[in-house]
Amino acid sequence: MINIQSLSFSYRKNKPLFDNLQLRLEAGHIYGLLGKNGAGKSTLLKQMAGLLYPDKGTCEVMGYAAAKRQPAFLREIFLVPEEFYLPRVSITRYVNTYAPFYPNFDQGAFFSYLKEFDIPRDHMLTEMSYGQKKKVLISFALATNTKVLIMDEPTNGLDIPSKSQFRKVIAAAVSDDKCIVISTHQVRDLDNLIDSIVIINDHKIIFREDVQTVTDKLSFKTVSRIEESTGVLFADSNLRGHTIITRNTGQEHSKIDMELLFNAILTNQQPIQEIFN
Repeated sequence: MINIQSLSFSYRKNKPLFDNLQLRLEAGHIYGLLGKNGAGKSTLLKQMAGLLYPDKGTCEVMGYAAAKRQPAFLREIFLVPEEFYLPRVSITRYVNTYAPFYPNFDQGAFFSYLKEFDIPRDHMLTEMSYGQKKKVLISFALATNTKVLIMDEPTNGLDIPSKSQFRKVIAAAVSDDKCIVISTHQVRDLDNLIDSIVIINDHKIIFREDVQTVTDKLSFKTVSRIEESTGVLFADSNLRGHTIITRNTGQEHSKIDMELLFNAILTNQQPIQEIFN
């Protein structure tokens, strides 16, 4: 679905942001692109959408060179950017204007998503808060029914109930022929939503695994005393005790702690990576 090979890119000469980047993403998955601010997430998503062009290498999406932005490509991809502009029109006018660009747009689904987000359908876009505008854009993105849906920091500006609603509507939207990529530095917002994890740090992909593989090989638990646990790969203390990651040697099943895993990969990458290699 998305195939990036030997991609190099720089904003300034002799200072590459990406160098020989490799990444392959398949249909039927919700990928979480996790990384700190400035790690290169937005740039990578713009490469996928064809808004930035590789200096070297290739970025192909659905068999199309993303940089060429061919009409058949644009009909099947939608990007929800972190920063966006919406025109001074009503929601209905916005839909009537932009929906025809997407042959699989479902207007009934769009208004259903608005209802889920508690957004009145007759509002003017410019009279809405940033969070409300983002909900409208997310609703529109889902209603396009494109094969590739890319979202850059979609939970920024959403309150806690809205983040829960976001996870609900995204989970319902996944299908076997669709690839969804969501970037965030607010890792906990993607708990129980994504099924594959891609971690980017210092402009490099440092971790790429599906959630099932992670829980097969790692164990996440809370203990009162770290000293009583062996083989601790990473630990974080909180009011309940200590949340730890250990190697899963007993074929236990534990719920993945996305934030804990993210912090563990950033601070203790090699021992964890060796388990997967």
